[in-house]
Amino acid sequence: MSLNLPQGVQITGAIKPGYESILTFEALELVAKLHRAFEARRQELLKARVTRQARIDAGEMPDFLPETKHIREGDWKVAPVPPALHCRRVEITGPVEAKMIINAFNSGADSYMSDFEDSNSPNWDNQIVGQMNLYKAIRRELSFKNEAGKEYKLNDKIATLQIRPRGWHLDEKHVLVDGQRVGGGIFDFAVVFFHNAKEQIARGAGPFFYLPKMESHLEARLWNDIFVMAQDHIGLPQGTIKATVLVETILATFEMEEILYELRNHSAGLNAGRWDYIFSCIKKFKKNKNFCLAQRGAITMEVPFMRSYALALVQACHKRGAPAMGGMSALIPIKNDPVANEKALAGIRHDKTRDANDGYDGGWVAHPGLVPIAMEEFVKVLGDKKNQFEKQVEGKFGPAQWLDFKPETPITEAGLRNNINVGIHYLGSWLAGNGCVPIHNLMEDAATAEISRSQVWQWVVSPKGILDDGRKVTEEMVRPMIAEELAKVKATVIAQGEDTASYDQAAVIFDKMSLTPDYPEFLTLPLYEAME
Repeated sequence: MSLNLPQGVQITGAIKPGYESILTFEALELVAKLHRAFEARRQELLKARVTRQARIDAGEMPDFLPETKHIREGDWKVAPVPPALHCRRVEITGPVEAKMIINAFNSGADSYMSDFEDSNSPNWDNQIVGQMNLYKAIRRELSFKNEAGKEYKLNDKIATLQIRPRGWHLDEKHVLVDGQRVGGGIFDFAVVFFHNAKEQIARGAGPFFYLPKMESHLEARLWNDIFVMAQDHIGLPQGTIKATVLVETILATFEMEEILYELRNHSAGLNAGRWDYIFSCIKKFKKNKNFCLAQRGAITMEVPFMRSYALALVQACHKRGAPAMGGMSALIPIKNDPVANEKALAGIRHDKTRDANDGYDGGWVAHPGLVPIAMEEFVKVLGDKKNQFEKQVEGKFGPAQWLDFKPETPITEAGLRNNINVGIHYLGSWLAGNGCVPIHNLMEDAATAEISRSQVWQWVVSPKGILDDGRKVTEEMVRPMIAEELAKVKATVIAQGEDTASYDQAAVIFDKMSLTPDYPEFLTLPLYEAME
């Protein structure tokens, strides 16, 4: 099947039946327009990340920017959010597969973040079919029938849709403009916005987005400028788009108010993206001999550096009139173990109770079965209020709190093996096209694999990477464990009736990513190049 393409646009991915409904001439015109206007800036910002990282590697510690002091001390607010975004007590997230979209919309959550990023394996078919699914869902036309004949349809009342495009570092290798790859985030945003923004407005909501993995207010400024051009292009008033920024990098913490300021006409607040935040801390301070975090299970939202980041986010948002959204609880219901299930549900209650009492206006869950519990805990605090925008957090937060990285222990053999096991399991699923995977009773996405391989890498490199029994974590220790954990993962996958073909490759990739001397910036970059 051939497409009618704008001048200079090339599609290298397969065009299957129905793809032409998404890859229209007009939608691709907007993709090309945004690419030509902003790709040079995207590349400059990515280079700025590398330069900043080199300074941190040389010993520089992050701090507030002196050149933006006037913004932090200024008297300003973000533009009010529309009524559709007033109530976000529980938000559910998930990839853009038809069944998951329907279940999320029907879950009883106030809001649903449909994800083209970390919980989605970004092969060509997933990206385009995901766009087709959202197109249908927004028009209440999406349905799904499983192999057993069970049919899934949208309820009359569904959650408010928000959409997460890919981060700035990711390309869409199947779409070229003037011979250059298009940014994955620009492609995802432009296509879904062009096809659906006016339809969403007509249905009482609007084009609402989540923006991932930013490291500076200049990266937020780029999104804002893209929003301005896109709204002009299709004839929408400025400020129609609303976007929530995930604060999931340590550097973004130092620029939260500046990020809100850059997006002030388009801001729907900030979200505490906790798992990627931990990964970011490891990545940014990987060469600092004094930095070494304990195993993943010990890094809770109660440890001081995470606690201060979470409170500072609420403080920044409510100071500026913006919603503050709590991060993901990765726990999921456990059907065959009542004791473990009750423990998981208690964990959800604890997490959401803390967020609600801290002043958050809502929080994330990864499974429809957890929406009622999370909702209950927020309602206990909010009562019949839709949010608590008016709640102000007292205290002063900054480098002294955010860079106090503890605990450093425990690091156990079980924790090391868990990182290896989970990393291989997730990577194998990702390579097979599934980016949202239940593993050991947690719903995992790409942040899981990033933390897992990063911690293994760090424990090998750092002089503090010592197990609680006194053994130093070394390459010689880890490599046999990779083989042993691969065998366990494959046994689990076989028991679930799934194919194991991608897991041997996943183990090879995990070995390379966790034991190479030169730390790879993002696991997903080489993986994406290897997929179709």
